[in-house]
Amino acid sequence: MHVSSKTLALHRRRRQQPPWWRWSPQRWLVKVRLKWVKNRGLDHIIDRDTNVKAACLLKDAIAAAPSGLLPARSLAPLQKNLGLTVPFLRFLRRYPTLFHEQPHPRFPSLPAFSLAPASLLLHRREQDAFVSTLHDDSAHRVARLLMMARSRALPVASLASLRYDLGLPSNFSSALPAARPDLFSLSRRRSDGAPILSLTAWPEHLAVSALQIRHRDALAQPSTAPLVFPMKFPRDYGNMNKVKAWMEDFHRLPYVSPYEDTSGIDPESDLMEKHVVGVLHELLSLTIHKKTKRTYLRSLREELGLPHKFTRIFNRYSGIFYLSLKCKTITVVLREGYERGKLVEQHPLALLRDKFCYVMRTGILYRGKGCSKLAFDEDDLLGEGNSKEEEQQYSDFDEDDADANDSSDEQHYELDDSDDEE
Repeated sequence: MHVSSKTLALHRRRRQQPPWWRWSPQRWLVKVRLKWVKNRGLDHIIDRDTNVKAACLLKDAIAAAPSGLLPARSLAPLQKNLGLTVPFLRFLRRYPTLFHEQPHPRFPSLPAFSLAPASLLLHRREQDAFVSTLHDDSAHRVARLLMMARSRALPVASLASLRYDLGLPSNFSSALPAARPDLFSLSRRRSDGAPILSLTAWPEHLAVSALQIRHRDALAQPSTAPLVFPMKFPRDYGNMNKVKAWMEDFHRLPYVSPYEDTSGIDPESDLMEKHVVGVLHELLSLTIHKKTKRTYLRSLREELGLPHKFTRIFNRYSGIFYLSLKCKTITVVLREGYERGKLVEQHPLALLRDKFCYVMRTGILYRGKGCSKLAFDEDDLLGEGNSKEEEQQYSDFDEDDADANDSSDEQHYELDDSDDEE
């Protein structure tokens, strides 16, 4: 695919205008340093989801054991990937509704863990969800990600980091080519022999970005109005005249789809920066929870054509993205993906993970009374019986209201470009 001649012609005309007329966001934006503002509502979601993700990864590791029982030392290598701020052994013991501790059969002094009945039930439901969404939903998410890559292929290791965020099963590298040989193929890179997942065909019907889908009705009408990114600025930022003028000029630039060829666009131009914003917006839109860790994006930087210090994009366009510093890492969130503390688009896996979170919270509440007094009925755990109670427990406050009601917790500072280096 190529950028339309009309888009390139417009870009060339802008570059040929006299310096006093030409509006150059690249040169002007470097001088604008929007300060990072803490969002307690989104931080709370990330803190909660980090625990849920860690519990799911531990569950998968135990379920993969042939005997269904793993000693604690076998789970120790997962500590770094879990993203926990507490030792994994303490985390396992915190949720007895999910993990059952018992002495190792051969070494009684060594703690071992198996899955509790509630965890086994949720694990079966999760596997069913993987199977039902693999052929269409999951395949389309991965296909769109490969379509944005320059080589139309990505290392399996890079995709494995995004497996949880994209809602993929643990064997996705073999399951996707088997389920959709018309879209994917698994091979090895010639340089180092690393496995890569490649796109076998270009599905034209998938080359539509989330922003274009959002404005589908407007695109159907003959109009020259540009596509506008949804904005949710931190408190007071949206009322600043210079920010309003800046965003108006930004939106006047032509929108170049993440699935279009940008080889004819100057990499230092205003248009390319807007394209990078579109690529990051699209990537986060492909995730189940509309967020991911910044370190996962770094492994995709070259293939997606992202600048070396791409963190400045998130900080610069804080009305579109939010950078969270919770859990000793940096997480990138798409602001439009959440409304009053809840996902706007509820994916089946996201709903199942909410149930997982509910069981975790229940385990803490009843920990002193013992697991034997908990109800593990399937209808109770996964039906509608607890929907009202669950909604009450997890109905987070609105992000903007949180900042407005607790200004003492707000933190403002500038994220330096050196934050891109780790």
